[in-house]
Amino acid sequence: MAILSSSLVKLARFSRHYAWLGAILAFGLVLLFSRGFWHGVALDIEKHPQIYTVQPQIIAVEINIGVVERAQQVNYQSRPGDRIIDRNDGRWVQRMGQVIGNVVGPAQNLLYGFDQYSAEPLNTEQADRPDAYSLRSADDPAYETPQTPMAVYRKSKPTDMAQVSQGERQWPLRHRLYLEFAQPLDPGKTYELTFPGSNREPLTLHYDPQHHWSEAVHVSQVGFRPDDPVKLGFLSLWMGNGGGLAYGDGLQFSLIAEGDNPQQRSDRPLFTGRAEHRRGPDDLEDPRDRNYTHTDVYTLDFSSFRRPGRYRLCVAGVGCSWPFEIAPDVWKNVFYTVARGFYHQRSGIAFTAPYTDWERPRPFHPEDTPIYQSRVSLMETNMGIGDRNVFEALQAETSTTPVPEAWGGYFDAGDWDRRIQHLEATRLLLELVEISPKITEINLNIPESRNALPDIIDEALWNLSFYKRLQLPNGGIRGGIESTSHPRRGETSWQNTLPTYVYAPDPWSSYLYAGGAAQAAWILRDRDRPQAEEYQRSAIAAMNYAEAQWPQLQASDPPHQVLDARNLAAVELYRLTGDPAWHQIFLATTVFTDPQKPTMAWGKHHQRDAAFVYARLLHSQVDLKVQSQVYNALIREANRTLALSDQTAFGWTKDDPYQPIGWGASFGSPKAIALVRAHVLSGDARYRNGAIFASQFSLGANPDNLTYTTGLGHNSPQHPLILDARVQGKAPPPGIPLYGPLDIVRFPDYWMFNWLRPVTFPDVSQWPTTEAYFDVFLFPAVTEFTVMQSMGPATYTWGYLAATDP
Repeated sequence: MAILSSSLVKLARFSRHYAWLGAILAFGLVLLFSRGFWHGVALDIEKHPQIYTVQPQIIAVEINIGVVERAQQVNYQSRPGDRIIDRNDGRWVQRMGQVIGNVVGPAQNLLYGFDQYSAEPLNTEQADRPDAYSLRSADDPAYETPQTPMAVYRKSKPTDMAQVSQGERQWPLRHRLYLEFAQPLDPGKTYELTFPGSNREPLTLHYDPQHHWSEAVHVSQVGFRPDDPVKLGFLSLWMGNGGGLAYGDGLQFSLIAEGDNPQQRSDRPLFTGRAEHRRGPDDLEDPRDRNYTHTDVYTLDFSSFRRPGRYRLCVAGVGCSWPFEIAPDVWKNVFYTVARGFYHQRSGIAFTAPYTDWERPRPFHPEDTPIYQSRVSLMETNMGIGDRNVFEALQAETSTTPVPEAWGGYFDAGDWDRRIQHLEATRLLLELVEISPKITEINLNIPESRNALPDIIDEALWNLSFYKRLQLPNGGIRGGIESTSHPRRGETSWQNTLPTYVYAPDPWSSYLYAGGAAQAAWILRDRDRPQAEEYQRSAIAAMNYAEAQWPQLQASDPPHQVLDARNLAAVELYRLTGDPAWHQIFLATTVFTDPQKPTMAWGKHHQRDAAFVYARLLHSQVDLKVQSQVYNALIREANRTLALSDQTAFGWTKDDPYQPIGWGASFGSPKAIALVRAHVLSGDARYRNGAIFASQFSLGANPDNLTYTTGLGHNSPQHPLILDARVQGKAPPPGIPLYGPLDIVRFPDYWMFNWLRPVTFPDVSQWPTTEAYFDVFLFPAVTEFTVMQSMGPATYTWGYLAATDP
């Protein structure tokens, strides 16, 4: 919950400063009919069908409206009378009274203009009328006479946003219309959908639910290992103003082999089962007394099927899922993709072949971009755990002292700051090495792959070494780097023109670093002794610096985050050195002297990481009573996580059952750290199985049939809030798990909903949270991410599943 609160503060600021940003719809996602109420060209039906079934008597038609030509950087040709308006968010060019874009880059010789948008909107009043459609068939007697649907339902939502001028936005839209007929369609028969009153050519549907995709069938798009004890999909549909669709128990489903081409496909089911009702639209899914799905959800369980291959999951009369694999390397491949996402977040180096196809110049290196020392610490600002506005503080506490060692680390998210909280992700990477050593065998194709260390350790050290370079001679750790505002419109990371500063040192950052450096030294002790000793010295120096500040801090009643960081650093240093002084600090600061304390409590403490370290120490090293209570707290947390997963319709879970769904507490990455740790401690297979189940929603088994990780699966986010991708007009880099849906009921006043409301149907307040993902670039709460909230937990969970056996 502390992380969520921090994100809310950050993203509220983000919304004010990024109001200028626009968004673009990628080419090729358009279905516009030629005359009447639809106009244009058809989608690739193999990739995304324009007409399909969701029930034998309900046909769905998908229409994507809008073509966007993305703004591009071009040479700026100044004209007499051009006026440059210099603001924090950009240098705006006004020509003949009209803003035409922004001059960008260090040389200020480039112009970043506005998007170009074209579309003929859907006439929704006509499209919602049953008499706008007619269905006939030459081989189904029930439709020999053309039939009009009894009802038409619709849901419409934006798929991105185009900024066509300084203050004007246009919205590419995806409409899904559901046509309910009186008679069911007959498998194997062919139907023609016509549009009376329109010159549009008819659409043809060959009703073959064992071969055709349907949005109602959901399954992980990455698949399963043959020995995964949990293999399942889901059946569900919410039809917008038509509400949820009930299918009833016992509907047959099957696994069908999927060949590389239609000639190789098999019609013979290799597995059959019956759909089982899991949750209804009124069933409560968490302690907040909420239902997040608004429809009946059914499980399609094929856990006993183990044969490797490529399959589609098909439901009788409904249709099929995207193809998926059952293969030994499934989790390894998922881990590889998300672990390499960290490489794509690196600052201070260029991205080049052979390490990536997503090439980029070197950003934020002091040799290219001046970086100066600030007098304000991260701890004091609202980017850390303080109250000072970070941008105002940086502008007030400037200096001209350059910091040549200030390069590296990870970009925080879609923007470019670096902060000590990123060590949470580094801790998870290093912990993964501790609990699943086989993970070290996976080559991540990073620049360090040629050295003797495993790649996952190298990736962790990339981030940790950044803060080590920021360590001062007195041991103090400077908590990161930030500019004086959010990025300027139209600039890429390597074109930044905002003043940029290194934070001053503080004890909170120093404690966090000390814990991370001690953990690294522990892991390196048998792999690279000189580097282990170097990190040990660095960790102790940081701890000593922070401890020197502790008496003054203690007198001021510091935030619990400082106490938690001190507790974690102490247990890591005790594990590393065996020095009882560190043990005493841990015992003095732990909450687990109370047997009832949870691992974390909103606004009070967050000691789950320290607990997991202490739980694994030898009995001879610990206070046995405290260790027993630590173990019990970790198991209670995991059991609570399992219980919530069992309650939710799609098996997703949360770190805290009372957390609202949004930002780092949403569905984009699995919330399974507690389950992994409980499996390590107890060996109980329920916890590892629970981690698999909790991962399904994030990997595509959801109503949008979308993985929330870029470049993963058949259908992944196309418009994440990644500024470098957006400004360049490139597809996003792969391996970035986004936040995912935002609970509209809990956050009704979030600013983006005011923009979405006029172009979304039904009203955004009526959408189920499980479908409240809008693939809109400028939606920080949904399409952004952070290194520690999204990337760390996903890589940790899927890495553990890749490197361990049931």
